[in-house]
Amino acid sequence: QVQLVESGGGLVQAGGSLRLSCAASGRTFSTYAMGWFRQAPGKEREFVAAISRSGGNTYYADSVKGRFTISRDNAKNTVYLQMDSLKPEDTAVYYCAAVRDYSGIYYSTLSSYNYWGQGTQVTVSS
Repeated sequence: QVQLVESGGGLVQAGGSLRLSCAASGRTFSTYAMGWFRQAPGKEREFVAAISRSGGNTYYADSVKGRFTISRDNAKNTVYLQMDSLKPEDTAVYYCAAVRDYSGIYYSTLSSYNYWGQGTQVTVSS
């Protein structure tokens, strides 16, 4: 099993940047594909970005492509989400998620993941 703890959320003005971190417990972090999702008030949780267990493959939702960057440091058991050019519509609770992977691929569907963090709030003011 793996436990996930997100950090780095906060309040930022439109056009600004934030870097989210997700620290994972355990010694097998490099065997997990990771993803970031977000949930705005009154909306369903939606996919943001995903990364394969090695970090060699990444995938983004169209709404964040070119503005957000997912990365990971397996030596530090941490996955990151660099968010630039933030917009008010990026306001949401952001969650990281993990799934044990044996194929070296990424996963973009919510149901693929079986471990979740508690979330961190990101608020972008206009």
